[in-house]
Amino acid sequence: MDPTLKPNKNGRVLGLSFDINWNVFSTAALVIIAFVIFTLSFQSTAELLFLKLRDVLTDQLGWLLIAVANIILIVAVVLAISPVGKVRLGGVNKRPEYSYGAWFSMLFAAGMGIGLLFYGVAEPLAHFQSAIGGPTEVNGQRTDFAPLGGALDNRVEAQGLAMAATLFHWALHPWAIYAMMALGFALTSFNLKLPLTVRSIFYPILGKKIWGWPGDIIDVLAIFATMFGLATSLGLGASQTASGIEHLLGISNTTSLQLVLIICITGLATCSVVLGLDKGVKRLSEINLGLAALLLLFILLLGPTFYLISLIVDSVSAYLINLPALATPLGREDQLFSTSWTAFYLAWWISWSPFVGIFIARISMGRTVREFICCVLLAPTCGCILWMTIFGGAAIEMNLNNPEIAAADVSLQLFVMLEQLPLTEITTVVSLFLAIVFFVTSSDSGSMVIDSLASGGQLNTPVPQRIFWCGLGGMVAAALVIGGGLVALQAMAVSTGVPFAIVLLLGTAATVHSLIKIWGVKTE
Repeated sequence: MDPTLKPNKNGRVLGLSFDINWNVFSTAALVIIAFVIFTLSFQSTAELLFLKLRDVLTDQLGWLLIAVANIILIVAVVLAISPVGKVRLGGVNKRPEYSYGAWFSMLFAAGMGIGLLFYGVAEPLAHFQSAIGGPTEVNGQRTDFAPLGGALDNRVEAQGLAMAATLFHWALHPWAIYAMMALGFALTSFNLKLPLTVRSIFYPILGKKIWGWPGDIIDVLAIFATMFGLATSLGLGASQTASGIEHLLGISNTTSLQLVLIICITGLATCSVVLGLDKGVKRLSEINLGLAALLLLFILLLGPTFYLISLIVDSVSAYLINLPALATPLGREDQLFSTSWTAFYLAWWISWSPFVGIFIARISMGRTVREFICCVLLAPTCGCILWMTIFGGAAIEMNLNNPEIAAADVSLQLFVMLEQLPLTEITTVVSLFLAIVFFVTSSDSGSMVIDSLASGGQLNTPVPQRIFWCGLGGMVAAALVIGGGLVALQAMAVSTGVPFAIVLLLGTAATVHSLIKIWGVKTE
């Protein structure tokens, strides 16, 4: 394969060096900046537009997202158990750069981020409330899964279904999406020596056309998906951090406070971006994993311990039993659940896939395809199962005697739950710090990936470029918070995730083609 991409525009402006693919950089940057200006200039119009956009896309195309995620999961499992799983990323003599501990911590922090804190209590509790009382709404997200609509009288069955519905959004399907995108990046970059961009994955389909306008369009779409998926996470992070500050210090959770948080944390992310992958992202991810594990153990040991331990087993069983019903794309009776919750989540994960995929690929050189898929698919899935079961299960149990947990705003429910346990002030501070670190690790790693896409796959780009994309990501998050809040964040994740689902599906086919070809050459 021809590894030569058309030359980037290199040079200096105002004393600052740059290394970019001008077509991709200018198109993506100008459209995103125009979006920010429109959202800030016409806030009322933008809010109505975002609401309509989210509802139309999830109602009409939610089935497509479920179908694409199902196909990708099946392909990933088949590749892992097939003979092609012996192929090593980077070549037969390459060995891993990171230990399992460092690798898992970066996978976990980059792949889910602030969503674990934001929805860890809120989602299981919302599904449980729905299962025992009928359809409910949580910040614009409606649910009626029980499992196919209706209310239940049996509490044990209701909590099993609530956890099954939650795990469907956080376990195998999202990590399969990340794994297949990351595998495509790793094979084309490390084995076929092509640039680390989304366009390179499509070489088996488009050939040398990827160096022209078709490839530019693919990379621009990837930047859009990454930017708005990242902005969704930044907005959720700002909302929850502001709620925690209000809960701890009494400072009102206003839009102004959220904007100040976005500015401050974007500044911290920029510092991490300047330090680079090993000094910045890697260290933050390891800190993140350690803090998350401590908070998890605290709730497990000081909360309803035996109930939570048994719930872990019951939740996994309920998840596997209900997986076929949850993964059915058409003919659903629980339309509120599948269009409002599932479609949003899958669009969010798909929009994150270029960013998380490139990031995972960069830290996974030297792994075999089988080791790579199994670890990326199963290790973070197990972590998410533990997290969601312990946080969600504790909230469900405590809410029976303290219904104010479910009554609180979704961004505040974690902190209200922590009030039911000892050392509330300490755990609240730890949760806030954890939210900030999740916030920073998502922002810095996402900005590095966007910069790589805009520079034709360059891994070591000039620092000013990284700062530019990190700052622009903060601007988009701020614009969405001002222009519609959570609804706007959800709308932009869905609007970029839906078209990129087609790109992802075609990219999966191209990845399989590349892997079979590499395996064929290796075994000749």
